[in-house]
Amino acid sequence: MENLATYLNDHLAGSVAALELIDRLIDAYKGTPHAEFLKELRSDIAADQKVLTELIATLGKKESLLRKTVAWILEKLSRAKMQLGHSKKGDFGFFQALEALFLGIAGKRELWRALATAAQTVPELRKPNYPELEQRAIAQCQRVEAKRLEIAREVFRKG
Repeated sequence: MENLATYLNDHLAGSVAALELIDRLIDAYKGTPHAEFLKELRSDIAADQKVLTELIATLGKKESLLRKTVAWILEKLSRAKMQLGHSKKGDFGFFQALEALFLGIAGKRELWRALATAAQTVPELRKPNYPELEQRAIAQCQRVEAKRLEIAREVFRKG
């Protein structure tokens, strides 16, 4: 069960970093269509995070404060690289942030698939609806990728 608790805590830390990044993006793009897109995405990721915390509790394990703190710090450090808002470079920081979010969400999809398999032998994992969670991750990936490609047209154009 320690491997499982570690795995869940790693993904929980990833969700902490994702929500921090999304909060920063919402603030940077307040009053724009980007902000509305991000608020919907935040809601989905927060719901997924709740599933993780419930699974950790069901296993009788604790959330790793260290992992969550490290994720929070890493998100803060990423701010130097991802300059947000319109600039001479356009929305390149937004593009990079969307790519990072896409990769995290794709990893979350694989989390749900792995847990669905493990639930066959670990009764504590049987409560969540993994096919529904996987489909939500797929939908999140599709939305984020569509937005990322929309931004790519702007940030990589000549001139």
